[in-house]
Amino acid sequence: MKLNRIKTVLSEKGISQTWLAKQLDKSFSMVNAYACNQIQPNWETLQRIAEILQVDLKDLITDKKERLQ
Repeated sequence: MKLNRIKTVLSEKGISQTWLAKQLDKSFSMVNAYACNQIQPNWETLQRIAEILQVDLKDLITDKKERLQ
């Protein structure tokens, strides 16, 4: 079950998990676990990811199309 859209948003923006890991000061393994939905980031980390990727926090959780239905 997909609980976050981090991997999708990274792909849409052409940003690597390695780059995001450096920005968050976290290991690649941790960011990869977030992106693959193996581990969910805490609220603070999710907010930080949204800031770094310059997206609305909601876009990391649900697709805009899903919210419009």
